[in-house]
Amino acid sequence: MQLTGAQMTCEALLREGVEVVFGIPGGTILPLYQTLPQYPQLRHILTRHEQGAAMAADGYARVTGKAGVCFATSGPGATNLVTGLAGAMMDSVPVVAVTGQVARAAIGKDAFQETDITGITLPITKHNYLVMQAADIPYVIKEAFAIATTGRPGPVLIDIPKDVFTEEAEAHYPDRVDIPNRSVLEGHPQQVKRAAQLIAEAKRPLILAGRGIIVSRAWDELKELAEKAQVPVITTLLGKSSFPEDHILYVGMPGMHGAAYASLAINQADLLIGVGMRFDDRVTGKISSFAPNAKVIHIDIDPAEISKNVKAHVPIVGDAKHVLRQLLGVVQSANHGEWLQQIEQLRREHPLRVRESEALLPQYIIEQLSDATGGRAVVATGVGQHQMWTAQFYKFVEPNLFVTSGGLGSMGFEVPAAIGAQVGRPGTPVWTVAGDGGFQMTMNELATMVEHHLPVKIALFNNFHLGMVRQWQDLFYQKSYIATHYSGSPDFVKLAEAYGILGLRVKERSAVRPAIEQAMAHQGPVLVDFWVAEEENVYPMIPPGTSVAELIEEPELQKKRA
Repeated sequence: MQLTGAQMTCEALLREGVEVVFGIPGGTILPLYQTLPQYPQLRHILTRHEQGAAMAADGYARVTGKAGVCFATSGPGATNLVTGLAGAMMDSVPVVAVTGQVARAAIGKDAFQETDITGITLPITKHNYLVMQAADIPYVIKEAFAIATTGRPGPVLIDIPKDVFTEEAEAHYPDRVDIPNRSVLEGHPQQVKRAAQLIAEAKRPLILAGRGIIVSRAWDELKELAEKAQVPVITTLLGKSSFPEDHILYVGMPGMHGAAYASLAINQADLLIGVGMRFDDRVTGKISSFAPNAKVIHIDIDPAEISKNVKAHVPIVGDAKHVLRQLLGVVQSANHGEWLQQIEQLRREHPLRVRESEALLPQYIIEQLSDATGGRAVVATGVGQHQMWTAQFYKFVEPNLFVTSGGLGSMGFEVPAAIGAQVGRPGTPVWTVAGDGGFQMTMNELATMVEHHLPVKIALFNNFHLGMVRQWQDLFYQKSYIATHYSGSPDFVKLAEAYGILGLRVKERSAVRPAIEQAMAHQGPVLVDFWVAEEENVYPMIPPGTSVAELIEEPELQKKRA
């Protein structure tokens, strides 16, 4: 059957199970957009910026487990996707981007809005394509989805010239594609047995659970293994919501802004079982001082991550779900009551708490949000202080609820990612916790929320500063505050109202819970402008490049110990 390249694109997307696309039209991709009415099964979400489209596709992918899809035109449209694609690459998120390109005859001629987007995105995508004939589109799209979603997930970009969209050709849709996928699912049996032996011998074991648990949907296996071998669980930032945080075996998040007792427990452990995590510098700090007494079992589907940062005594390459199932078959039941008591003692000595204060503290707001939602809302954040407070004080009790920019740490991620999450899970409450800095980078996407009737709730932490940068200036740059104070921010309540969104302002502690409950009861999107303490810092903190020995705790705790 003869179809245009644009028709083939739509047909191929539908065959891959795509239901929604985020994007913005432009000259070179118009033939594809003009074809969309023929395919009403493809819901198109018109964002206000291509960066928002890529980040919304990312948020959608995280909460659904399916590839998120975004469209952009050539030149600035395609380059505006870059930050979102880089974030998806860093956090192992399956995203497929389709971009328009100038006509084939104009490529290499510096034509209007011509950009070599495949060259630009080569380092930040798992794979990319420039499709030079319409007949190739069905195979390319099928292969792109296979690459994006298998093994360690990641973004794939497909660049299609304008005249390829309009070219007619015979459409052939492959049933399968042969991709050079070297990923293995099952761990080597001997390595699994060695791991089980180390677990049996350990007196102070810990599981470090990362995003790989969520990617492979291995939260049940993780819980079963932790309970069977009675091993306490620590989650990385991207591993949060992979283990119920109301569970007796849950310890917390470690590292630079993690719970002090979690980092100290790692220091005292004799075995670390890293699953689907990469021993990132924000977790380890100074590598030579990290977990000095522990042997390491490292389980990851990407062999490049094994021993990249921390040497593994037992490396196991495989999918987290499969390897944990293998371990469950050979690991022995155990009791580590003394170790649990030791961790509990660390928790008492180095508490993560919301201190009493007359000021409106962000930590208190997160605690109230967690209680009000029962730990069962999807929560999306950008990067910075608000992200760390959310990770510290929101207690996720169900799996796959935390959507955050981890590896790239993108300001502005929070609002479009929440939009994608709400589209992907329409029946689940979605909150975005935002800082006033990051929020102003993508607040234009409020219009997308309204236009598509997405009831996202926004907890805006307004401290009139780039909070985390100010904190570093406070602690490491002799309080030299350069370019971190916002004096020209808008009235965010009026801004929300201008978009037709309910806007609330909270300045007092007593008004926090009523505002959260009012937002939850409202049918549409809501923005709550919390005027929080301007100079509040995130504690504890392990300064970059140092060890847990240099841990900085909140001043009140330090005074008590002095």
